[in-house]
Parts: sequence; C-alpha cells; structure tokens
Amino acid sequence: MALTMKLRSYEWFDRLLAGCLTASVGILLVGLFSWQVPFGSQVQLSEGQVAPYDVVAPRQISYESQVLTERARERAAQGVPDQFDTPDGRVRRQQMERAQDVLEYISIVRADEYASDSLRTDYLLSIPDVALTPELAEQILALSPQEWQRSVDEVPATLDRLMREEIRESNLAAYQRRVPAQLASDLSEPTAQVVTELVRALIRPNSLFNQTRTDEMRERARNDIPVQRVDLERNEIIVRAGDIATVEHVEALTQIGLLRDQWNWWTTARGFALVLALFGVMGGTLYRLRPRTLTNMQEYSMLVILVVVWLLAAKFMVVPHDWLPYLYPLAALGMLVAVMIDLRVAVITVIGFSLIAHFLAPNNTMLVVYLCLGSLAGAVVLGRAERLTAFLWAGLAVAVVNWLTLAAFRLPFDEFTPSRLIQLHVVVFLNGGLSASVAMIGYLVLGNLFGITTSLQLTELSRPTHPLLRQLLLKASGTYHHTIIVSNLAERAAAAIGADAFLTRVGAYYHDIGKTVRPYFFAENIVDSASPHDKLDALTSAQIIISHVSDGLDLAHKYHLPARIQDFIREHHGRTMVKFFYVQAEREAGENEVVDPADYSYPGPSPRSKETAILFLADMCEAAVRAIRPATREELETLVNRLIDERVGEGELNESNLTFRELQVIKEVFLQVLQGVHHPRIQYPEPVRKPKGKTEAEAGAEGIQDGQARGANGAGATVPLPGGMEEPAGV
Repeated sequence: MALTMKLRSYEWFDRLLAGCLTASVGILLVGLFSWQVPFGSQVQLSEGQVAPYDVVAPRQISYESQVLTERARERAAQGVPDQFDTPDGRVRRQQMERAQDVLEYISIVRADEYASDSLRTDYLLSIPDVALTPELAEQILALSPQEWQRSVDEVPATLDRLMREEIRESNLAAYQRRVPAQLASDLSEPTAQVVTELVRALIRPNSLFNQTRTDEMRERARNDIPVQRVDLERNEIIVRAGDIATVEHVEALTQIGLLRDQWNWWTTARGFALVLALFGVMGGTLYRLRPRTLTNMQEYSMLVILVVVWLLAAKFMVVPHDWLPYLYPLAALGMLVAVMIDLRVAVITVIGFSLIAHFLAPNNTMLVVYLCLGSLAGAVVLGRAERLTAFLWAGLAVAVVNWLTLAAFRLPFDEFTPSRLIQLHVVVFLNGGLSASVAMIGYLVLGNLFGITTSLQLTELSRPTHPLLRQLLLKASGTYHHTIIVSNLAERAAAAIGADAFLTRVGAYYHDIGKTVRPYFFAENIVDSASPHDKLDALTSAQIIISHVSDGLDLAHKYHLPARIQDFIREHHGRTMVKFFYVQAEREAGENEVVDPADYSYPGPSPRSKETAILFLADMCEAAVRAIRPATREELETLVNRLIDERVGEGELNESNLTFRELQVIKEVFLQVLQGVHHPRIQYPEPVRKPKGKTEAEAGAEGIQDGQARGANGAGATVPLPGGMEEPAGV
C-alpha cells in the first residue's frame, strides 16, 4: 500500500512538472510572437511623420496592398453615377391635373367682381403647392381676358412637353430655366412672364433617386477591381529622407518587416490564440500516436528544451532578410527528435514549427514549404542512425529537397541576379550541412545528458568485443549460448508487434551478465553431473540464483550501461519465484517451520515496457523448452501458451502495455522460432562394416536395408518439422 501511494505521488509530480514545462513553453511562445525584434534597418515611423533617413528594401518582396486596393475600389465606386428610376407618367398626369385646378381657381378669382384687388391678390398667394410672388399675382390680375385665356392654353401645353422628359431633383433647376424656350413665340411679354412662372411653379421631378440600385452598382464596381499588388525590388528606396510618411509607406514598411511597432496587445492576443490551437492539436496528436512521450519525463524534458532552443533561433533567424531564414536548421530539430524519441513525434514537431514560421513570415509561403519538406526528408532518411554516415545522407537529402522546393517556386530564376542566385544556392545546400552537423552533435551530447539510449550506443553494445560480452562468452559459455537464442527470439517478437527490435536484441545480450559472477551455479554452465547446489540448502541456492540480477546491475553500473539496458537486467524475471528451491525448502522444512515465499522471489519490478516484457517471456519460454524438450509441435504450443497465460494471470505483464492481440502474435513467433531451435534431432544408423568375402555394393545394399529396417521398427519413428511436415528418423 505504501509503495502504491509512493508511485502515485511520483506520477502526480511528473504530471505537475510536465504541466509546468508546457505552460512555460506556451508563455515563451506568446512572448516571442509579441516581441518585435530589432533587426537590420528597422525604424519607428507613423503616418505624417518625417522620415529621418532613406529606408531601402533589404530584399525583394511582392505583397497585396490593402491601402491601394481600398483606394482603387473607392474610386471605382465613386465613378458610378446615382441611379434613378425611369420617368413616372403618373407624376406628369398629377401635375397636369394640378395645373388645371390652379388655372380654374385663378380664373374664378379673376372673375370675382365683388372682391377688392388686394383681397384677390391674397387669394392667389394662398394657393397651396404653388409659390406665387405678389408681383406675379398682380401681373396675373392685370392680364386682359384674351391674354389670360392664352395663358390658360399655354401653361398645360408647356408643362406637358417638359414633364415628358426625365426630370430629377438634381436637374430640376435646369428644366425650370428651359421654360422660356418652350413657349410659343407669339405670346406677349406679360403673358409669357405669367406662363413661365406658373410652369416653373408646377414642374416636378418625375425620376426619383434609387438608393438600392445605386449601392448595388457601386458594390459591383468595387468588386470588379482586383487586389492591387506592390512589388519592391532589393535596395529600392521605400521612403526618402525628409519625406512625410504616407499610409502607403507605413504599409510597405510593415509588410517587409522594417517597421518596429510599439507593444500591441492585439498581437499578443493573436499569438495566444495560435499557441492554444497549436498546443491543443499537437498535444492531442501526440497523445494519439505516442502517449509514452507525454509520460516519460526524460523524453518530454528533452523535447521541451529542444523546442525552446529552436523557438529562440526561429525568432532571430526567420526575419526579413535575403538568406538568413533559409539557413534556419529546422531539419536538425526533426532529425534529433526522430532519432532520440520517435519519427512520429518528429513529424508533429516539424509541422508545428512550420506553422510557427508561417506566423513569423506571413508573406513567404516558399520558406514555409522549404522548411517543412526539408525537415521531414532529413528525419525520414536518418532513420535510426545506426551509423554516423546516416547523418551525412540525411544532410544531403535535406539539401536536395531544399533545392527542389526552391526550383518549384522560382524557376526559371529570372528575377535573381547571378550573384544573388549563387548566394541562395550556397545557403540552400549549406542548410543541409548545418542541419546534419547540429543533429549529430546534439545526438552525441543529448543521449548522455538525458540518459536516453541511442542507436549508436546500441550498436557499440551489440559488438561481441564488448568487455561484458567477452566475459559472458569466456566465463559462462552456456549462458552466452542461451543469451543468443533468447535475443533472436525476443527480436523477432518485438519486430512482429512494432516494438523496438534493436533495443530488445541488445537488452537480451546483457540480461544475464550477472551470471558471470558465479557461473557454475547455473545449470547451462554445469559441464559434469556434479552440481554445487547439492551441497547447499535451498534458501542459499535460491539467493545465489536471485542474486544474478543484482550482480548484473552492479556490472552494468561499473561499465556504464544505459538505463534502458539496465531495465532489461532488472525486469527480466519480474517478481517471479524460484520454484524449484521453494518446493525443496517446503519439503525439507520442519513441522512448525514456515517457508517465506518472498525469500524465493525476485525483487522485480515487473516488466514496465513492451521490450522488457518480451524478453521476460522469451527468457522463460526458452529455458522451459530447453529443460522439458517437447517432442511435438502440439506439446510445444501447449507449453508456451501455459507459461504465458500463467504470467498474465499473475499480473506480471500489467505494467507493460502489451495487448492480448500482441501477446497472441508473440506466441506465434515463439512457436516458429523455438520449433526451429529445439526440434528433435535425426538418429542416424550405425555404419555397416563390410563382411569378408562380400563386394562393396553388396555390403552397401545390406546397410541401406538395415537402416530402413531400423526406421520401420521405430528406432526414431518420425520427427516433427516446421509447418507440420514429418521426416522419417532413419533417413
């Protein structure tokens, strides 16, 4: 119980530490997104300020100008005139009727003999919707009956001619000015003046402004204007010294990255949103593809440190510059993560950093593709890096993919000067060499720093010339032979379920090195019939057998074996019991004597990874098959199934993450390998001596008949072969 609580406290501490590391990286990333790094000739310039000196473009750039686009679209919209409805005939008819009413009313006022002139003038001035001046009213009253009748005839005719045209509110005054030109030429001057003023008072707009149609036409004109692009050549002057900065200048400086802004909280908010999205998606993908990285503090700590270093490098290298961003060694990060942790983690990391690069350089799509493809190529080609030359090939792959990406975006390189083109090619290929060099140095340093077993270390440990393997061969040759068989068995099983087969094989080489301390206490190393255990009590013998685990760990520390290899030594027996001596102790125990099973059990722990669990099962099955020697495949299958099922039932594999499907695959691999290694041997007949007086052919014939007889009489019966075939023992 106490041990369980202690383990749980360690798990909570690891989770808390992982959370703190993740939060620290997130805060750092938001800060890097928000912090404007002073670089090159950055200036602080706003619209309306005077430029202190000439500001030139450090590189070629082409960008979409929102300022110019909006200005061009606004000009196009303003160029669309107001839209009016077609002339409405109802307005003309209404005004004609109104003219008749006004003229009849004026005629009635003129014919009223009982009203005074001033009263009639007041009547005329009170006509609604017809603004008559006192002078015009007096002039109307002063017309003779003939002149008035001519006015009554001319006003509707003139109004009808004018109202048939398109009259808008904007051109109403123009049509009012045209009235005198529409009158008959034979009118007297007083009559013409009266008709003119009455028509002007009655004329109305018959074409109304259509706001909806105008807005649609202007919006269509805006949309027809394409996005305006601005092309700046390298060393082109953006703003000259003494010029007042315009909004176009500020936009150009911002796009090329030369404008150093004040702290912008919106930039921080955007960075925070991107960090949340990145961490959520990348963390979820990592949890799905390789959750072990999130729980293994060695791997996770190393990944966090690598991410922090490359983030800082990205902030200072992915900047507006001719060649510096293309030298950024993101491929080195991909290769390091792939070889130190896992290729799946490397792919996730590279894609995440590519998105970060796009955020830092939003107008440089080629750079993002360049970094992503080159880094993925380096990680894939490097593989497990079992040789240092793998880094050379990986660097070459990065350089080739970099050049292909450059060619895909820039062929036929017309926009580059020869010197610029040479410089870019040198940087592209230098990126591959730099990435390979950084990855190799990091590979050699980080493995020892974080205690992570690398492929190069495993390659060195797998050599038969290693001092521990030499001791195992010389001091415990039987154990060495057993180790070779177990390593083949475990490697095949690990490869079949997708575990680390190379690590499993090397771990199997060293799992029994503790037996070199007292080799002749183990059955495989006893060459004669005498066993040293015959002179010892059961407890002492059991302790000697169990001590080969602690002896092996002592040797591992002495020879600085990696922690992952030490796990194979520590866990290859789990918490199982040395049953032979336990049973012997129970038999020899007195009536009141209690035999403690803990004294006859290995200290453990049980296997905590798939690789150590496979070795645990392989070691057990190989030893049992070597001791029992099953005669048929069915017996072998029954034995293997029983042994593995017993270990599952005892809970020895609970911490290994092995699934039942993987256990079934392991059983099938064990059957194939063990049947080939421990199959029964053919018993050949004794050589037949040629009797005297017989020819050589006759003697040979008798020998063959004798051998056939032995085979037929059951000297060896049949021997099972792989695949269910059987071979006669006498052949």
